[in-house]
Amino acid sequence: MTKFILKRVCIAITTVFVLATLTFFLMKMIPGDPFLNEKVKPNVQELQRKYYGLDKPVWQQYLTYMGNLLKGDMGISLTKAGRSVSSIIMETFPVSAKLGLTSLFFAEIIGLGFGMLCAQFRGKWPDYLLMVVAIVGIAMPSMVLGPLLRYYLGVKAKLFPVTGWGTAAQMVLPSIVLGMSTIANTTRSMRASMLSVTTQDYVKTAKAKGLSQPEVVLKHEMKNSMVPILTNMGVSIASVLMGSFVVEQIFLIPGLGKYFVDSISTLDYPVIMGTTIFYGTFLVVMNLIVDILYGLVDPRIRVQ
Repeated sequence: MTKFILKRVCIAITTVFVLATLTFFLMKMIPGDPFLNEKVKPNVQELQRKYYGLDKPVWQQYLTYMGNLLKGDMGISLTKAGRSVSSIIMETFPVSAKLGLTSLFFAEIIGLGFGMLCAQFRGKWPDYLLMVVAIVGIAMPSMVLGPLLRYYLGVKAKLFPVTGWGTAAQMVLPSIVLGMSTIANTTRSMRASMLSVTTQDYVKTAKAKGLSQPEVVLKHEMKNSMVPILTNMGVSIASVLMGSFVVEQIFLIPGLGKYFVDSISTLDYPVIMGTTIFYGTFLVVMNLIVDILYGLVDPRIRVQ
């Protein structure tokens, strides 16, 4: 098990390093200049570039940045009045995390319930209805679903606030929009997983012992159907947090997504790098945890 964990940790570290390197050089290929401004004199622009080290060759900027990154220094924002990237992440990520985890919690519960119902009513109208909901959830992007819910449930029906953050009511619509794809994916995965175990011998044995249908489903079918769900959990956590970029813009939520989007339009290189590396590392760590848990649940994975 130790060898398995060490191998996964080395892969995770390599992945983060490659991500940081590719992001840095791709970012430098974006046309434009963060200090280009007609109202600012050319000599002042040059001083700004020199102050932030942007006048040096790209390879030298890369080595400097990676050296600082190893020390935990993500740099200073070019457009946010000298604020450090670390402080921006620490201030805004809790908002994105709260939204993402709330959305994930309800999405997983609903998705697991839908998947179990689909499996129990296979080939009947509940199965068809819930699978249509799942397909719509996957096919309809947040940028479409968000405005629709804002208009019909917020503006028309006046059931929920359409913007802002801080109250439970303001979290409802963003959580629905953000969690819709997770509900759809979990429903499909749980349905397929439960259908695959219904013909297993231990399920037939449980039924032969006289256990009721709810006992068979909850104690035997559901328990053994959770391995694929557990495998996808790390990706689901990271995806709802990263997917919050669009949702935060739609509902004007003061999360990290706003800074990430703004940094791209303003060419704020340190913020682009910091947020990308932060989210990339988060995704890699979640996958690492899931790999380790999966190895504990299924010993065959460690052997492979």
